[in-house]
Amino acid sequence: MKRLSFLFYAGILAGAGAFGCSSTPTERIGIIGAMEPEVASLKEASTIHRSSKIAAMEFVECNLKGHEAVVVQCGMGKVNAGICAHTLINVFHCTKIINTGVAGSLDAKMDVGDFVVSTEAVQHDYDVTPIGFKKGEIPYTGLVAFQADEGLRALAVSAIQHVKPDADVFEGRICSGDQFINTVEKKDAIVESFGGLCCEMEGGAIAQACHLNDTPFVIVRCISDKPDGSAIVDFEEFSKEAAEVCAKAVQEMIEKL
Repeated sequence: MKRLSFLFYAGILAGAGAFGCSSTPTERIGIIGAMEPEVASLKEASTIHRSSKIAAMEFVECNLKGHEAVVVQCGMGKVNAGICAHTLINVFHCTKIINTGVAGSLDAKMDVGDFVVSTEAVQHDYDVTPIGFKKGEIPYTGLVAFQADEGLRALAVSAIQHVKPDADVFEGRICSGDQFINTVEKKDAIVESFGGLCCEMEGGAIAQACHLNDTPFVIVRCISDKPDGSAIVDFEEFSKEAAEVCAKAVQEMIEKL
């Protein structure tokens, strides 16, 4: 039984067709959102081929704006996000990854509703300095930050400017950790160690998984607050509004690929 289970799982990873992946297109885009509002609009705008559940995540294979894609809600946190990105690449053979959602601001020049497009991503809660590594460095990679794809970055900026011309778009470092950062003190500590424009809970892990699998990625975040707490919004309500704009921007990106 153990051997059969292993062979079945190995077949999935090899793209043996258990989830309809035996004849994948040469280019397929993986789109990840942590919460349901971040992927709902994208699924509604798609022609859905099939859906598969792996690791409690629903992977929706579809055609979006003329391109083959897989849309998935990964859930909150870096473990979920890393598993999700790896599955998109190795099971569903996605050749590009787009991560969309909301984030908290780390920079006072940004307002609620503005956007950040990743130049790179770090994990601000990763710390093995006691054994000789830099703060945030992923051991044996030599890296603290993982670089986003320049072409996808340019597409993301252009798409946001098209669908939300009244919002400012910033490009820079995104800081991720398994913490909901909601105090000025915590934000200041992240900025002191890593700089960065915004903080969230998934992008750094997606970036690492994409780096390890040599897959281009970009992270797109809509800003939900000010770093000093001066702009307060209803997070649940704002995330729905932001998700709609992000979904339109992702569709615009894909249409121009």
